[in-house]
Amino acid sequence: MIIIGDKHIPSPTINKIYKIEDIKSTQPNSIVLFEFDKDIMSYCYKNNIEYGVIIKNITDSLYANNLNAKYILPPKDLLKEIQNIAENYLFDSKILATIENINSIEDIALKGIDGVIFNRVLL
Repeated sequence: MIIIGDKHIPSPTINKIYKIEDIKSTQPNSIVLFEFDKDIMSYCYKNNIEYGVIIKNITDSLYANNLNAKYILPPKDLLKEIQNIAENYLFDSKILATIENINSIEDIALKGIDGVIFNRVLL
């Protein structure tokens, strides 16, 4: 299970962005994170930039995987459904649940979700 944002576990640097121009001010070798946007995703894909994307539905997850998203962050009500689709279609992207604190990790693990990311990383 992937755990991003726990102070005891090393994890990649995540930079939240809102537009393509924001990528220029991110640290090298960091992962950019943004709300679903086909233009930003295409830019990242064409420029080999690792990224995570916050999605709203199943179709968004399919686009994100096809455009090489490293991480897909779905809404809680679609987590298990999207994880099942990811396993069925052998997504390269990893499905992450957003969590507030460590108490949620066990529940997410029991659901078979690829990993978690703490909310504080997304701010």
